[in-house]
Amino acid sequence: MAIHWGIAGAGKISHDFVSSLQTLPESEHVVVAVAARELSRAQNFSSLHKIKKAFDSYTKLAEDNDIDAVYIGTLHPQHFEIAKLMLNHGKHVLCEKPLTMNLKQTTELINLAKEKKLFLMEGIWSRCFPIYEIVKKEIESGSIGEIYQVLVTFGFKMPDIERLNIKNLGGGTILDLGVYGIQFACLIFGNEIPHTIQATGCLNEEGVDQSASINFLYKGNHTATILTHSRVDLPNEAYIIGTKGMIKVPKFWCPTTVELPNEIVNVSLPETKSKFNFINSVGLSYEANEVRNCILKGMIESPKVPHNVSLLIAQLEDEIRKQIGVTYPED
Repeated sequence: MAIHWGIAGAGKISHDFVSSLQTLPESEHVVVAVAARELSRAQNFSSLHKIKKAFDSYTKLAEDNDIDAVYIGTLHPQHFEIAKLMLNHGKHVLCEKPLTMNLKQTTELINLAKEKKLFLMEGIWSRCFPIYEIVKKEIESGSIGEIYQVLVTFGFKMPDIERLNIKNLGGGTILDLGVYGIQFACLIFGNEIPHTIQATGCLNEEGVDQSASINFLYKGNHTATILTHSRVDLPNEAYIIGTKGMIKVPKFWCPTTVELPNEIVNVSLPETKSKFNFINSVGLSYEANEVRNCILKGMIESPKVPHNVSLLIAQLEDEIRKQIGVTYPED
């Protein structure tokens, strides 16, 4: 059975998501409509990707009875209202990270999905990459011993990217980049809530963070350190350090390689001739398959990115922003 997708937003990440679906069988995934706030953008997108329907409003997308699930690829501040709209019209939802702007919105959205008995997943695509399963199995094997430190860096030179620097667009590195480091720490430490959170950062003239340095302290003296930046390129790697050894994950947010204590493992991405805006974006197909598998099983959340994890991530993001001094109109 095919999942019939609607696409909310005609930007770069939506382009990459739809392009990634082209690596999957049409018997499993079909894009039937796209919506944007400007009809011309939706029409250009539909023409490029050979999508039958183009709408100039998200309401029209929500009302289309041919759609099973909606992928939301808009800017952060639009996620909450669009996801609510789709759920209220009976659509399953895959929403780009961050799921919403804060814990309050995330809680409301998840409660609505449960009430409607509809699938909802925050698009933390990282967790759908095969490398993540390899990492989990290596940790379970005990090869690196007890884990005491997780270290994650994620940053690029992006001084002129509006969505990252303007408050009303949901700017700042915490929600855009930090979410990846936060989810990684949560994964490795079993979704434990840190007993202490320490965060500092630098704000731009808009009052959003250009960089953040974050420490999570857990029981048993376990620590996670997360660095984000939008002014310089960081190493963009994750390290899991235990008493017996270490695991290194290059490009941890979309990895195709992992360095284990005794070997380096590579997993090739699906083959494609499509052009993408972001690195390894063809891997969004892993995420799409996860959504389909869950929906066909009648599940309303994914075990890879369950609701409790999205709530924990939102809670941690709220506290980090509070300490650094970043607030949004949605707060």
